[in-house]
Amino acid sequence: MRCGWLVTCVLLLAVSVMVACTQAAALKGVKVGDQAPDWSNIIGVDDKRHSLSDYADAKLIVLVFTCNHCPVAVAYEDRLIQLQKDYKDKGVQVIAVNVNNIPEDRLDRMKIRAQEKGFNFPYIYDPTQKMGHDYGALVTPHFYVLDQQRKIAYIGALDDNNNPERVKAQWLRNALDALLANKPVELAETKARGCTVKYE
Repeated sequence: MRCGWLVTCVLLLAVSVMVACTQAAALKGVKVGDQAPDWSNIIGVDDKRHSLSDYADAKLIVLVFTCNHCPVAVAYEDRLIQLQKDYKDKGVQVIAVNVNNIPEDRLDRMKIRAQEKGFNFPYIYDPTQKMGHDYGALVTPHFYVLDQQRKIAYIGALDDNNNPERVKAQWLRNALDALLANKPVELAETKARGCTVKYE
């Protein structure tokens, strides 16, 4: 009996390790300096199909994986709107993408949220979750800055605090300012914070 229990435990542990390794491999994603994975034909809240190539004129792209239900993602909505206002005339395009398929995060709810908040950037929906896997998005929000050659120039969080009144470090804005000035990004990767992406 003891031997059978031990074998069962070992098998369960092996399966857990295999699942963890498989998930890690599936979410390997990109590193700073990598070419940004291409994407196309992704539906938006405007009912149009969006592709990375649609934004060829943008000097920089801020791609953020976000959603409706996560309180951390919600806490950053106003900052995303302000970011697009502040950097639009500098050639920066914010694009928000949702890959969660839970009811609160599907396209119909996205449309309502975008209308309520007055999003001034595309909010697109990839139910296949391929974009999330390709980039390696782990949480909402998770930010990626694509430079003019569409290489990954920054990965991580927008800033250092979910509470806007307590922010001391503007990591993403610093990255954008450096890139726009043709300078290297001093801190090109930070730890993203938020709710886990709901991969299936």
